[in-house]
Amino acid sequence: MPRNRRSLFWPGLLISILLLAGIVVFYHEIQDREDLGRVENRALDKAAQSSRIAVRPDPAVPSPLPSTSISLLLIEVPKLELASQFMRVWRVSGRNMCGALREAGIEMSEWKAASMRNRSYECYFQRIYERDEVRPLSSTFVKVRGDEMGGILEIRAKIIGPTTDAQGRLAPAVLRIFEIIVKQACWRDFEDTLASIQNLRNVEYERFGSYLSFTREAGSANVFNFVLGLKATSSSQVKTKTYFSTERWLQMPAVLLRTSSSGSAWGRPYQPIALTDVASTRHNPRSSWNCG
Repeated sequence: MPRNRRSLFWPGLLISILLLAGIVVFYHEIQDREDLGRVENRALDKAAQSSRIAVRPDPAVPSPLPSTSISLLLIEVPKLELASQFMRVWRVSGRNMCGALREAGIEMSEWKAASMRNRSYECYFQRIYERDEVRPLSSTFVKVRGDEMGGILEIRAKIIGPTTDAQGRLAPAVLRIFEIIVKQACWRDFEDTLASIQNLRNVEYERFGSYLSFTREAGSANVFNFVLGLKATSSSQVKTKTYFSTERWLQMPAVLLRTSSSGSAWGRPYQPIALTDVASTRHNPRSSWNCG
């Protein structure tokens, strides 16, 4: 028995020492974690205090007023020369349309006011080839109507008893009038209507804010009416036309004109320009045939 007790004493002592060592290590681990938590809490408290001090306004220092600068881009007048990229516009002035017709041998009148009390402008051509006591039996009439800025509002024509060839096609001299009008307008999608006009067939064409009509007059087998003009029908076309209209844009305030640089476009007062003024600067009537 004494020998067995001595043999069990040393293993028991070793186990006790290991348990004690494990308890000591576990206790120190808990203490280290608690100390680390207290250090982190103190750091957070200091950071919060410093942020509150930084946010607290100093009554001795006046607070700066917020800047109220206005971007000039927000009030920039739309560039009217870009209007034709977004909406249908006349790319030729009334004066140049009349000049192009005269250059082709059609004796159009000068572009001028219709009357002293009327602000509309026009040029026209009329030739009566044959008539009875009451009305013309064969005649050609053309009128380009617009405004004092040179913009075209509408082009009308009327042919009575037109000269035709053996196939019933319109004489080249008269067809030339419609060719010039359509090509001067630079609306290429309307050029297909010239074939119907040449063959004296009714054609009514409306597309993207413009219309063309060549129809036989009701009750008259030998009278034809032609109309070409703008007609903004869809909501998007109306909104775009309104955006580019100079009547909807006010002159820039004088304070902004003074603050802007004198060499920039903002240093110059805004002056309204008609949508057709881009084309009206062309001195050569045939130059508008280059539709770009």
